[in-house]
Amino acid sequence: MYGYDQNASAGQGYAAPPPPPQQQPHASHHAAGAGYGQQPLYPEPSPPSLADAVRAFTTGSMSAEDFQQIFAGSKVYCPRGDNPGFLALHNTQQPVIPMFTSLKELRRYAGKESKYFVITGAEVIDLLPTGYGFVLDMEGEHRIVFDAKAVEQMVDFAMRRMYG
Repeated sequence: MYGYDQNASAGQGYAAPPPPPQQQPHASHHAAGAGYGQQPLYPEPSPPSLADAVRAFTTGSMSAEDFQQIFAGSKVYCPRGDNPGFLALHNTQQPVIPMFTSLKELRRYAGKESKYFVITGAEVIDLLPTGYGFVLDMEGEHRIVFDAKAVEQMVDFAMRRMYG
């Protein structure tokens, strides 16, 4: 069922993911009634999870740019074989690499004892071999496939955001 491309990472560069945003020291709001150790009055909203973003993107309620921004900063679970690198499915129109938004989704597809590694979406875009696409949550309700052309567009978008 799996094909393994031993040259999958040949010639691919590696760039470290951007550092996480720095937390600002919490200013005390004594006058507003929030004391030391209490929650701030207006906590920052947390970004949607990758699974939520997949659902929103597949139903048309999230733009491609917003999805890619969430994808880039999210953890992605990838099944792996005995050798380093992505496992690819070659029984599809184009070779695709299965990836999952959670360990639970990966286990549903690959089994409880399967080996895996975790990387960020930004690293996926950086390390994915040319000519390959990927599929997120293959067994999930909101499966999403990005073919090789879509991956190229994601790389272009990431480069424009990074370098202008």
